[in-house]
Amino acid sequence: MKKTHLITIVALLLLLGIGINFNGATAKKAPVKTNIVTTPPPPVPHPDPSIAAFQEMMKVVAHKRCVNCHPAGDRPHQGEDSHVHNFGVQRGEDGHGTVALKCSTCHQKENNDFSGVPGAPHWHLAPRSMGWEGLSHREIALAMTDTEKNGGRSIEEIAKHLTEDPLVLWAFEPGLNHEGVPREKPPISKEAYIEAVKKWVETGAKIPEE
Repeated sequence: MKKTHLITIVALLLLLGIGINFNGATAKKAPVKTNIVTTPPPPVPHPDPSIAAFQEMMKVVAHKRCVNCHPAGDRPHQGEDSHVHNFGVQRGEDGHGTVALKCSTCHQKENNDFSGVPGAPHWHLAPRSMGWEGLSHREIALAMTDTEKNGGRSIEEIAKHLTEDPLVLWAFEPGLNHEGVPREKPPISKEAYIEAVKKWVETGAKIPEE
């Protein structure tokens, strides 16, 4: 075989990814390594149905969409990073803002996706006694069920508030921010959340030890 023909054949085989062993055998291609990403299995629900329901419920109650209006102090928080509310907004005497900056001045009964201002009926801050910022799930639940902190509400009244109040349920329809970007929703659906709250109450409203 002419030398030029041999060079042409070798070049062609190299382009095809086939190695040449000049002792007469075709070299094997090195195995291609691939990064296989495996999805971890979903967490196993707690064997106690009340605790399992509690864990589902807290995915919403402890979410930023709720906690932003349950601050530890007198300033509401906002945004995905839960920064202190712009414009120096304060709680005021009744949780609806100060005289010059009432919540209702900007927050109407529904979202304004043009301006990016969220809205729902009776938009306001939770009472100081219901400040959840920085609390664990257990601490939030203990405060929520303490009649000295929750306005004397029974567990049934708490469940009604959590599943029917339009301000609470706003979390599942939070609208767009000022940049037109959809706000983050809780990680479970409204239907799953409501079912979890009702099941938690029906099975004894247990609060797990942490």
